[in-house]
Amino acid sequence: MIGVLEAAYPLRWAEAWDRVGLVLGERDAEVSRVLLAVDPTVAVAREAIDREAQLLVTHHPLLLRGASFLPADDGKGQVVTSLIRAGIGLWCGHTNVDRSTLGTVGAWVRALDLQDARPLVPGKESGEAAAADHGSELFGLGAVGQVPSPITVGELAARLAGIVPATARGIAHTGPADREVRTIAVCPGAGDSFLEAATGSGADVYITSDLRHHPALEHIEDAADPSAVPALIDVAHAASEALWLPLARELLNETLPGIEVLISEQSTDPWSGQVSSPCPR
Repeated sequence: MIGVLEAAYPLRWAEAWDRVGLVLGERDAEVSRVLLAVDPTVAVAREAIDREAQLLVTHHPLLLRGASFLPADDGKGQVVTSLIRAGIGLWCGHTNVDRSTLGTVGAWVRALDLQDARPLVPGKESGEAAAADHGSELFGLGAVGQVPSPITVGELAARLAGIVPATARGIAHTGPADREVRTIAVCPGAGDSFLEAATGSGADVYITSDLRHHPALEHIEDAADPSAVPALIDVAHAASEALWLPLARELLNETLPGIEVLISEQSTDPWSGQVSSPCPR
């Protein structure tokens, strides 16, 4: 199981700061059922136990920074304690998965049916072997491509609401809803550091997550003509990366047909409710 994951999503593809790979458990342990999730939260760990999985695979790392203490009354400590007690392993794939055609970027290219897709940020692809195993190829961070037929920002936002898991904050966009879109830039997860790259790509709209007030406002105010910069669509972080989970299940089902692959039913978006103002401010 671990061998398949790391053959499709080589650990060397990850950023130097990232913490990917086998976090807990024995590398050669037998696995008959695996649970896929975006985040290794306490609720997800308990779900893995309840559904009798032997391996939990998540997108986000459990311990991105060093930890000296992991008591069971701490959230991350509870995850470690409960998984070890249940004999469940934990494997995390993050930026190595983000760069793969079978990862988050590949999932978005498929979901949007982007034509002639190219990386938004090529990054470390230069000098790397482009192909891994099981049809996975090194792509880049984010993608830019053309839609098969023109669509408006409002129509695209509505379409995304039907593609990604529902969240309390939903889908937000900038500018007029009737703006025409022919070229899309997308970066699953937090992508406000790539706003300049999105503008330079010639995209009509940029889809990403965790857009902060000042970077987003400075982006849309960067030109006197609002159409000179891409419109923005903000999707909840966990929801944007959840599109990878069906691709991971497809990979494991094809390569390990005797293993049951489950997708978590837990939402790991931190927001659980929303109250709207009676009128725009």
